Amino acid sequence: MKRAGILNRRLAGAVAELGHGDRVLVCDAGMPVPAGPRVVDLAFVAGVPSFAQVLDGLLAELVVEGAVAAREVRVAGPGTAALLERRFPGAALRLVGHEELKELSAGARLVVRTGEATLYANVLLTCGVFF
Repeated sequence: MKRAGILNRRLAGAVAELGHGDRVLVCDAGMPVPAGPRVVDLAFVAGVPSFAQVLDGLLAELVVEGAVAAREVRVAGPGTAALLERRFPGAALRLVGHEELKELSAGARLVVRTGEATLYANVLLTCGVFF
């Protein structure tokens, strides 16, 4: 049994399979999940687990070279926007329209659905390398 890190076996396995340039969508419970990518649905009840909890758990295990979120988050979810800006300072975070984010999400290798019930609590991560 694992001692720490991601304990969900499906998510831990999916994370281990990611490589440089692969994309991971971390999304709220309402984001349309595109056909194609592997999906790990962690949603239990509204708000559990939260977007922040899942994002932080993934960031502890992944090398991320960039992130894309919907620009609408700045108005509709200022707390989420502040969280994303703290996690991805400077040019590491790119904001696009929500419709464009949904289009980009179709190219994700992995989708991790949270129980988050906050508008626009979604981010598309691009994996980097550790060296």
